Amino acid sequence: MGNVKFTPISEIGEFGLIDRLSENINIKHTETKMGIGDDAAVLSISKDFDHLVSTDMLVGGVHFDITYAPLKHVGYKSIVTNISDICAMNGLPTHALISIAVPNKYSVEMIEEVYMGIKLACDNYAIDLIGGDTTASSGPLIISITIFGKTESQRVTYRSGSKPNDVLVVTGNLGAAYLGLQILERENSIFQENKLSQPNLSAYSYLLERQLKPEPRIDVIKIFKKLNIVPTSMIDISDGLSSELIHLSNSSGLGLKVFANQIPISDETKKTSKELNLDPLVCALHGGEDYELLLTLSLNDYEKIKDVSVFSAIGHTVKQKDHRVELFTGGNGSINLKEEGWDPFKKKPNI
Repeated sequence: MGNVKFTPISEIGEFGLIDRLSENINIKHTETKMGIGDDAAVLSISKDFDHLVSTDMLVGGVHFDITYAPLKHVGYKSIVTNISDICAMNGLPTHALISIAVPNKYSVEMIEEVYMGIKLACDNYAIDLIGGDTTASSGPLIISITIFGKTESQRVTYRSGSKPNDVLVVTGNLGAAYLGLQILERENSIFQENKLSQPNLSAYSYLLERQLKPEPRIDVIKIFKKLNIVPTSMIDISDGLSSELIHLSNSSGLGLKVFANQIPISDETKKTSKELNLDPLVCALHGGEDYELLLTLSLNDYEKIKDVSVFSAIGHTVKQKDHRVELFTGGNGSINLKEEGWDPFKKKPNI
């Protein structure tokens, strides 16, 4: 190979890799309104609606561990994570394709458990399961979902549409899913050392549900429809708030001012963070897998939802040359936020 330099993927991370691989990809069809670069692709096929397409993959040992993740939950979560991408475009899901690669050690009954979760999620969110593929895997269990959705053409929302002085808003609360994972890993470690140990997880039920059985924010999309709100930009919080804030900032070319004391964190997350000697704010910023929505709203639209408990204003957009994400931590102190959320090529967030 001579003097060819090989770059470890861990050096550039997931999004650096995506940027490298998507260079010089040219759109060839007028129906493609958005290709690579957002939560979902947008296809303008019909007159009144834009069609949304997204795909995601769950890999055993990377995204889940069957030691403590029930297979039914794994199947359910595989659908939900994709629904969240459709919601991030201000759309609702309609159809799904499932492809699964199965190791020899898995029985028919085990794969049926996975599909029970998949079918339950499809039933809960009115999704038609229309096909897919099955094959063998010489490695881990792999589940790949392609999901389709739609939204009215004038309501589709991208990451790039925010304007100066828009209000920065998140839904729900953050950090709980990461804490749920820490509890599961702690109890699994104890069990591996003592097979007779029986974990008592009742005190962590909310955190575990956020990790094992998250729910997408379809309710938020319906609120926007009812109140005639179209966010100026939106992204789902799957890799950690810090990462998503930076994606929004880069896509819009605007800076963000974020106030740490406004970031919503549940009492359960605060309590368990203290127990594990972790900072709840750091968990909320960098933990990932919350599947909430981060969005920007005009001041007029924010007035319509400011008293709705599901929404929290955490800052605003600002026009500046370097469009940095500035986190205000109390008093006059602030830091420039860095992207330190979940990255599969770096294995764990920097917490």
